[in-house]
Amino acid sequence: MVTATKKKTNRKDDILRALAVMLEGKPGQRITTAKLAAQVGVSEAALYRHFPSKARMFEGLIEFIENTIFTQINLIKDQEKQTFIRIEHVLHFLLGFAEQNPGITRILTGDALLGENERLQVRIEHIFSKLESQIKQILREKPMLDGDKLNSDEAVIANLLLAYVEGRMNQFVRSQFKQKPTQNFKVQWGFFYNQLKQS
Repeated sequence: MVTATKKKTNRKDDILRALAVMLEGKPGQRITTAKLAAQVGVSEAALYRHFPSKARMFEGLIEFIENTIFTQINLIKDQEKQTFIRIEHVLHFLLGFAEQNPGITRILTGDALLGENERLQVRIEHIFSKLESQIKQILREKPMLDGDKLNSDEAVIANLLLAYVEGRMNQFVRSQFKQKPTQNFKVQWGFFYNQLKQS
Protein backbone atom coordinates (compact mmCIF):
# COMPACT_ATOMS: atom_id res chain seq x y z
CA MET A 1 0.00 0.00 0.00
CA VAL A 2 2.82 2.39 0.95
CA THR A 3 4.68 1.56 -2.26
CA ALA A 4 1.57 2.17 -4.37
CA THR A 5 0.98 5.53 -2.68
CA LYS A 6 4.61 6.57 -3.15
CA LYS A 7 4.48 5.57 -6.81
CA LYS A 8 1.29 7.60 -7.30
CA THR A 9 2.87 10.65 -5.63
CA ASN A 10 6.00 10.29 -7.76
CA ARG A 11 3.93 10.08 -10.92
CA LYS A 12 2.09 13.28 -9.96
CA ASP A 13 5.45 14.97 -9.37
CA ASP A 14 6.68 13.62 -12.72
CA ILE A 15 3.68 15.19 -14.47
CA LEU A 16 4.21 18.57 -12.78
CA ARG A 17 7.94 18.51 -13.56
CA ALA A 18 7.22 17.65 -17.19
CA LEU A 19 4.70 20.49 -17.42
CA ALA A 20 7.23 22.94 -15.95
CA VAL A 21 9.88 21.79 -18.45
CA MET A 22 7.47 22.11 -21.38
CA LEU A 23 6.62 25.64 -20.26
CA GLU A 24 10.27 26.51 -20.80
CA GLY A 25 9.62 26.19 -24.53
CA LYS A 26 8.73 29.16 -26.66
CA PRO A 27 6.64 31.70 -24.70
CA GLY A 28 3.09 31.88 -25.97
CA GLN A 29 3.08 28.23 -27.02
CA ARG A 30 0.02 26.36 -25.76
CA ILE A 31 0.54 22.96 -24.12
CA THR A 32 -1.99 20.23 -24.80
CA THR A 33 -2.60 17.21 -22.58
CA ALA A 34 -1.63 14.99 -25.53
CA LYS A 35 1.82 16.63 -25.71
CA LEU A 36 2.19 16.50 -21.94
CA ALA A 37 1.25 12.80 -21.83
CA ALA A 38 3.83 12.07 -24.53
CA GLN A 39 6.47 14.00 -22.55
CA VAL A 40 5.73 11.99 -19.38
CA GLY A 41 5.47 8.74 -21.33
CA VAL A 42 1.89 7.90 -20.32
CA SER A 43 -1.53 8.01 -21.94
CA GLU A 44 -3.85 10.99 -21.61
CA ALA A 45 -6.16 8.76 -19.58
CA ALA A 46 -3.30 8.14 -17.14
CA LEU A 47 -2.79 11.90 -16.78
CA TYR A 48 -6.43 12.32 -15.83
CA ARG A 49 -6.15 9.59 -13.21
CA HIS A 50 -3.71 11.83 -11.34
CA PHE A 51 -5.24 15.21 -12.21
CA PRO A 52 -8.92 15.62 -13.19
CA SER A 53 -8.07 18.54 -15.50
CA LYS A 54 -5.20 20.55 -16.92
CA ALA A 55 -6.26 23.40 -14.64
CA ARG A 56 -5.54 21.18 -11.63
CA MET A 57 -2.06 20.49 -13.02
CA PHE A 58 -1.42 24.23 -13.22
CA GLU A 59 -2.80 24.59 -9.70
CA GLY A 60 -0.24 22.03 -8.56
CA LEU A 61 2.54 24.22 -9.96
CA ILE A 62 0.96 27.36 -8.47
CA GLU A 63 0.95 25.68 -5.04
CA PHE A 64 4.66 24.92 -5.50
CA ILE A 65 5.29 28.58 -6.40
CA GLU A 66 3.35 29.85 -3.40
CA ASN A 67 5.00 27.49 -0.91
CA THR A 68 8.51 28.17 -2.22
CA ILE A 69 8.18 31.95 -2.33
CA PHE A 70 6.59 32.53 1.06
CA THR A 71 8.71 29.94 2.87
CA GLN A 72 11.83 31.74 1.60
CA ILE A 73 10.50 35.19 2.48
CA ASN A 74 9.76 34.01 6.04
CA LEU A 75 13.31 32.64 6.20
CA ILE A 76 14.75 35.98 5.06
CA LYS A 77 12.69 37.80 7.70
CA ASP A 78 13.94 35.42 10.39
CA GLN A 79 17.59 35.74 9.34
CA GLU A 80 17.84 39.46 8.51
CA LYS A 81 17.02 42.16 11.02
CA GLN A 82 17.60 45.31 8.94
CA THR A 83 14.75 46.58 6.78
CA PHE A 84 16.64 47.41 3.59
CA ILE A 85 18.67 44.18 3.70
CA ARG A 86 15.40 42.25 4.02
CA ILE A 87 13.96 44.08 1.01
CA GLU A 88 17.12 43.57 -1.05
CA HIS A 89 17.18 39.84 -0.30
CA VAL A 90 13.45 39.41 -1.04
CA LEU A 91 13.75 41.18 -4.41
CA HIS A 92 16.91 39.27 -5.35
CA PHE A 93 15.32 35.96 -4.36
CA LEU A 94 12.20 36.63 -6.47
CA LEU A 95 14.30 37.52 -9.52
CA GLY A 96 16.61 34.53 -8.99
CA PHE A 97 13.64 32.19 -8.58
CA ALA A 98 12.25 33.45 -11.90
CA GLU A 99 15.61 33.07 -13.61
CA GLN A 100 16.08 29.49 -12.41
CA ASN A 101 12.51 28.50 -13.31
CA PRO A 102 11.65 29.94 -16.75
CA GLY A 103 8.53 27.79 -17.15
CA ILE A 104 7.26 28.79 -13.72
CA THR A 105 7.88 32.45 -14.63
CA ARG A 106 5.53 32.04 -17.59
CA ILE A 107 2.84 31.12 -15.07
CA LEU A 108 3.67 34.11 -12.85
CA THR A 109 3.45 36.52 -15.81
CA GLY A 110 0.19 34.91 -16.99
CA ASP A 111 1.70 34.04 -20.39
CA ALA A 112 1.19 30.30 -19.85
CA LEU A 113 -2.35 30.78 -18.54
CA LEU A 114 -3.85 32.43 -21.63
CA GLY A 115 -6.93 30.46 -22.62
CA GLU A 116 -6.84 28.43 -19.40
CA ASN A 117 -9.34 28.46 -16.52
CA GLU A 118 -9.90 31.98 -15.16
CA ARG A 119 -9.42 30.85 -11.56
CA LEU A 120 -5.72 30.26 -12.31
CA GLN A 121 -5.23 33.95 -13.06
CA VAL A 122 -7.03 34.75 -9.81
CA ARG A 123 -4.58 32.50 -7.92
CA ILE A 124 -1.63 34.36 -9.47
CA GLU A 125 -3.20 37.73 -8.64
CA HIS A 126 -3.52 36.50 -5.05
CA ILE A 127 0.20 35.60 -4.92
CA PHE A 128 1.25 39.07 -6.11
CA SER A 129 -1.21 40.74 -3.74
CA LYS A 130 0.23 38.71 -0.86
CA LEU A 131 3.77 39.59 -1.99
CA GLU A 132 2.96 43.28 -1.98
CA SER A 133 1.52 42.95 1.52
CA GLN A 134 4.69 41.18 2.70
CA ILE A 135 6.94 43.94 1.32
CA LYS A 136 4.67 46.60 2.81
CA GLN A 137 4.80 44.85 6.19
CA ILE A 138 8.62 44.70 6.10
CA LEU A 139 8.69 48.47 5.44
CA ARG A 140 6.18 49.13 8.23
CA GLU A 141 8.37 47.26 10.69
CA LYS A 142 11.25 49.68 10.04
CA PRO A 143 10.74 51.77 13.22
CA MET A 144 10.90 48.62 15.34
CA LEU A 145 13.97 47.22 13.53
CA ASP A 146 15.97 50.33 12.64
CA GLY A 147 14.66 52.95 15.04
CA ASP A 148 13.30 55.28 12.36
CA LYS A 149 10.45 55.25 9.87
CA LEU A 150 10.08 56.09 6.21
CA ASN A 151 8.72 59.51 5.34
CA SER A 152 6.97 58.08 2.27
CA ASP A 153 3.91 55.83 2.18
CA GLU A 154 4.96 52.20 2.62
CA ALA A 155 2.13 51.01 0.37
CA VAL A 156 3.33 53.20 -2.52
CA ILE A 157 6.94 51.99 -2.16
CA ALA A 158 5.87 48.33 -1.89
CA ASN A 159 3.82 48.70 -5.07
CA LEU A 160 6.78 50.28 -6.92
CA LEU A 161 9.23 47.55 -5.82
CA LEU A 162 6.85 44.78 -6.82
CA ALA A 163 6.21 46.49 -10.18
CA TYR A 164 9.98 46.37 -10.73
CA VAL A 165 10.04 42.61 -10.04
CA GLU A 166 7.04 41.97 -12.30
CA GLY A 167 8.61 44.07 -15.05
CA ARG A 168 11.86 42.08 -14.92
CA MET A 169 9.88 38.82 -15.08
CA ASN A 170 7.93 40.05 -18.10
CA GLN A 171 11.13 41.11 -19.87
CA PHE A 172 12.55 37.64 -19.21
CA VAL A 173 9.55 35.93 -20.84
CA ARG A 174 9.25 38.44 -23.68
CA SER A 175 12.94 38.01 -24.57
CA GLN A 176 12.39 34.22 -24.72
CA PHE A 177 14.46 33.88 -21.52
CA LYS A 178 17.51 35.74 -22.85
CA GLN A 179 17.24 38.86 -20.66
CA LYS A 180 18.05 37.50 -17.20
CA PRO A 181 16.02 38.99 -14.32
CA THR A 182 19.07 39.31 -12.03
CA GLN A 183 21.13 41.14 -14.66
CA ASN A 184 22.24 44.54 -13.29
CA PHE A 185 20.42 43.88 -10.01
CA LYS A 186 23.20 45.33 -7.83
CA VAL A 187 23.20 48.59 -9.77
CA GLN A 188 19.40 48.81 -9.81
CA TRP A 189 19.15 47.96 -6.12
CA GLY A 190 21.74 50.68 -5.41
CA PHE A 191 19.39 53.18 -7.05
CA PHE A 192 16.40 51.93 -5.00
CA TYR A 193 18.47 51.93 -1.81
CA ASN A 194 19.56 55.55 -2.25
CA GLN A 195 15.95 56.58 -2.88
CA LEU A 196 14.66 54.58 0.11
CA LYS A 197 17.23 56.16 2.45
CA GLN A 198 15.92 59.59 1.48
CA SER A 199 12.22 58.69 1.59
